[in-house]
Amino acid sequence: MRHAPASERVWDPFVRVFHWSLVGLVVLNLWVLEEGEAPHEWAGYAAVTLVLLRVVWGFIGTRHARFADFWPTPARLRAHLLAWRRGELRTATPGHNPLGALMMLTLMGLVLLLGLTGWLQGTDRFWGNEALQDLHEALADGLVALAGLHAAAALVMGRLERTRLVKAMFTGVKERY
Repeated sequence: MRHAPASERVWDPFVRVFHWSLVGLVVLNLWVLEEGEAPHEWAGYAAVTLVLLRVVWGFIGTRHARFADFWPTPARLRAHLLAWRRGELRTATPGHNPLGALMMLTLMGLVLLLGLTGWLQGTDRFWGNEALQDLHEALADGLVALAGLHAAAALVMGRLERTRLVKAMFTGVKERY
């Protein structure tokens, strides 16, 4: 059984700024800014831009930011779940584990879909389309639910893996205790 080092630099500044900026924009758009108003739209476009930049960074960024480092293939997911079942949490991957990668990709996909459905609502073809508005709201509700699950999983997995995951999203360093 491989043990991870006591601390390891994992998240580069771009990944950390992306993460917390996206969190801030989502919070603003869901609970502060008035839907349909220009600031809500611009915050949505900023969130989409951040996600698109993160996709680019997933190909050219630092080691643990690259998709190749954590892409959740069926083999990686199976190995991760089997290790978890055996209680081998101390063999944690330096970057995203496969389940965390699935969540990250899903959240980013939801932000892109929210941006698309929000933009479409402003077009002549879909102006006032209630089905599209309902879809946009359902996607936002899904984003909130999955973001909550993501945050809870970070806290739980941090405890189980004995890793300061939340702190790592501020410092860039995963510390194990």
